[in-house]
Amino acid sequence: MPSAAANVRNVVLVGHTGAGKTALVEDLLTVTGAPSAGQSREQARHGDGEHRSTRGISLTLSALRHRNMTINLLDTPGYPDFVGELRAGLRAADAALFIVSAVDGIDGATRALWAECSDVNMPRAVVVTRLDHPRADFTAAVAACQDAFGTGVLPVFLPDGAPQAGAEARLVGLLTGRVVEYGRGGRHEIDEPSGLNGAFEAARGALIEGIIAESEDEGLLDRYLGGEELDPKMLLDDAETAIAHGAFHPVLPFARATNGAGPPVGSVELLDMMVDAFPSPAEHPMPPLTRCDGSDCPGISADPDGPLLAEVVRTTTDPYVGRMSVVRVFSGTLRPDATVHVSGHGRAAAGHPDHDVDEKIGGLSLPEGTALHPVDACPAGGICVVTKLGTAETGDTLSDRDDPRLLAPWSMPEPLLPIAIEARTKSDEDKLPGALARLAAEDPTVTVRTDTETGQLLLWCMGEAHVDVLLDRLASRYGVDVDRGEPKIALRESLRGAAHGLGRHVKQSGGHGQYAICQIEAEPLPAGSGLQFVDEIVGGAVPRSFIPSVEKGIVAQMARGVATGCPMVDIRVRLVDGKAHSVDSSDMAFQIAGGLALRDAAAKAGVALLEPILEVSVLVPDEHVGAVMGDLSGRRGRVIGMEPLGAGDVGRTVIRAEVPELEMIRYAIELRSLTQGTGTFTRCAARYEPMPDHVASTMIRDRAT
Repeated sequence: MPSAAANVRNVVLVGHTGAGKTALVEDLLTVTGAPSAGQSREQARHGDGEHRSTRGISLTLSALRHRNMTINLLDTPGYPDFVGELRAGLRAADAALFIVSAVDGIDGATRALWAECSDVNMPRAVVVTRLDHPRADFTAAVAACQDAFGTGVLPVFLPDGAPQAGAEARLVGLLTGRVVEYGRGGRHEIDEPSGLNGAFEAARGALIEGIIAESEDEGLLDRYLGGEELDPKMLLDDAETAIAHGAFHPVLPFARATNGAGPPVGSVELLDMMVDAFPSPAEHPMPPLTRCDGSDCPGISADPDGPLLAEVVRTTTDPYVGRMSVVRVFSGTLRPDATVHVSGHGRAAAGHPDHDVDEKIGGLSLPEGTALHPVDACPAGGICVVTKLGTAETGDTLSDRDDPRLLAPWSMPEPLLPIAIEARTKSDEDKLPGALARLAAEDPTVTVRTDTETGQLLLWCMGEAHVDVLLDRLASRYGVDVDRGEPKIALRESLRGAAHGLGRHVKQSGGHGQYAICQIEAEPLPAGSGLQFVDEIVGGAVPRSFIPSVEKGIVAQMARGVATGCPMVDIRVRLVDGKAHSVDSSDMAFQIAGGLALRDAAAKAGVALLEPILEVSVLVPDEHVGAVMGDLSGRRGRVIGMEPLGAGDVGRTVIRAEVPELEMIRYAIELRSLTQGTGTFTRCAARYEPMPDHVASTMIRDRAT
């Protein structure tokens, strides 16, 4: 029978690529005897729902047992393109382990993520990895963590020297004073250590003061300053309480086995900390909740007998099993073959339409290491894998069909890198819509749209690596090959000046002829004016019945454009003269003549291209403000304002600018490079403005070919 919520810890691992998250998970699985990816052949089919080559770009779920507790480890991608998997891991977890390399330090994205977790008061701890590397420096890594994350980040163990291959490694407990030795003979504790230096005493004093600062015992500081020796057990209890409340953040050292045998250094201490200090699902606040109609509903708790409430945190398609959904159960108990209500709301703008449907789920499995085994139930607090949820997408809510409820969707950045795709063959074209629908169901950070003006099918992605993964999945998983291209910008045309236009459509070679001649005067108007058609015919040169035909022909020609195939806007057309034939004139003939007249006037006056201008807001750390502003100016942008953020985000600035959309196609990639992954931006349409001549001439030439 699965563990109760009090005996579960759901922990997400975050950190940049190369920090050692996946290696840490595998080491902990080995220490606890759980099947690891290397031990289980099921990994290729079930562990991730994908082959092992996808590890590092997808959220992976592994489970282990320690001291009769189940610890679900959610290993998230470190690469910023896969932030959707990271956010899903944060939603499913009750605490976070920040993995920091003792060699490489901390990147800007990890700093931003720490602040995000701080905003929701998520309990956090730091694990310093790769201590066996020759260039590892634990003291420097702790200092970097304190600089990046704040003074509440303090080590609870100190490595006594650097772990080296073939040598014993020692960890000193700062509160207990006990020494733990790791080596060829395994792990051993020493009650009466010797040779502890001044660095130990200084670190111990800082740790005790940090714990006291967060303690609920107001007299504890006075007792400590008075020289009283505080009970280590009491300090440990206070530290664990502060960790669970998100007020104190321990730093633990970790290194892989020193000589190829024995447990990894710090592994037991890390497992103990997760069990003792991280909150259970019953202690963690629930996400915001409403009924599907938007009305309020009573709060819930992690009660296995309560109403069912669960959320899909990852969706994938297995070639053998079909669709597989990783589900976090917040309340109630999920059972195989049960009928549940599937709700997905609030993401229509991102290309994920709302839906409400009752659906029967398939089998239910729980992780054991990286393998899965079937179970009869998954109670509140657990994370399981559900098969054959045909409708549910990542982010959807599962609830009782008699009382459907909806969890507020988690925060997700907007995909801002567009690529145009086109099916390579007719067979690919037939399979492409279904394959794209599956990709969108699996990944909430991808948006699929057809641009109604350019006709291109666009994938909006998070970055270049995200693009490569999506196209690879289309080919390898769904058998669909596509060609990629650059997105076209939806331009507008107008006239450079006033001009006279003649439209002549005369065909009288046998049979019923076609005869229509019209003359117009055309001129540009201010932005937003649209078409102004003025009838100035006198003397019946164009019969009254055919004047609407001329206007209809001009409207049709404006929709087609005259130079680039883009619509023409904001012009005044005066119909000043024309000729008709009593037999051969017709509605269609004057429509054609009206279009020809507009083309003639445009050829004489010249065509002005109008390009879309975006309002862009860029959020960057202060040290990158100058570089970003210079880059925006180089993109023909106009900076219209800067705003430092409030006290909670000291050191960050919002830059507001207006930039041509043509210059923003690859900005998601270039901003990341410019700001070392710390910059973000949003965009929205503002208006159209005339395009510079040198850019317009190139655009006309390219679109004419």
